Amino acid sequence: VQLVESGGGLVQPGGSLRLSCAASGFTFSTYGMSWYRQVPGKERELVAGISPDYITIYADSVKGRFTISRDNAKNTAYLQMNSLKPEDTAVYYCKAKHYAIRVDYWGKGTLVTVSS
Repeated sequence: VQLVESGGGLVQPGGSLRLSCAASGFTFSTYGMSWYRQVPGKERELVAGISPDYITIYADSVKGRFTISRDNAKNTAYLQMNSLKPEDTAVYYCKAKHYAIRVDYWGKGTLVTVSS
């Protein structure tokens, strides 16, 4: 099983990034996919999630700016991040969760830095 995040980097405030999470080794379409983020000294927090049937949830801090999506044909989840703020700076992690069998998989993360 692998989850590989990509697309992080340095961006100026107000800019955009799209993160990708490429999955392999499990039946992607049956798993809920989520993005979390973590800064040093703080707990990892949920940013956005999308269920197998495309129901989405967002943290209040990113509503209207971030969009989560999934492409089951490509076994990939995405996080489109617009209007980025310095407080969005964090390591972003991808998570796959199967609700029925209670299995979680995590990626290793990708760093997003929002700074001028």
